[in-house]
Amino acid sequence: MKDLISHVQNKFIEKNEFPKFSAGDTLTVYYEIREGEKVRTQFFKGVVIQIKGHGLTKTFTIRKMSGTIGVERIFPFNLPGLKKIEINKKGKVRRSRIFYFRELRGKKARIKEL
Repeated sequence: MKDLISHVQNKFIEKNEFPKFSAGDTLTVYYEIREGEKVRTQFFKGVVIQIKGHGLTKTFTIRKMSGTIGVERIFPFNLPGLKKIEINKKGKVRRSRIFYFRELRGKKARIKEL
């Protein structure tokens, strides 16, 4: 069964090549949005909270602050609408999943830069 799944994934899902990043990095992700027949590119800039999964089902979660409200978005690495990923800052964190970042406010919510 695993052979069949991996065969289908390798044959039909195209792999996107993006730069290497980890939790704590600040990214700008450009992705397509379809509204009826129109297609436009939108960006989402925030801090990577986690990278989850492996292979073609790998995803990453980005958190940004919109005013005083935190917004998180999960992106699959092989999303067809994903255009490009820019690394704005490399952050220094000691964990691979920084869920504690959600509760931090003010100066404590800063991540040291490498």
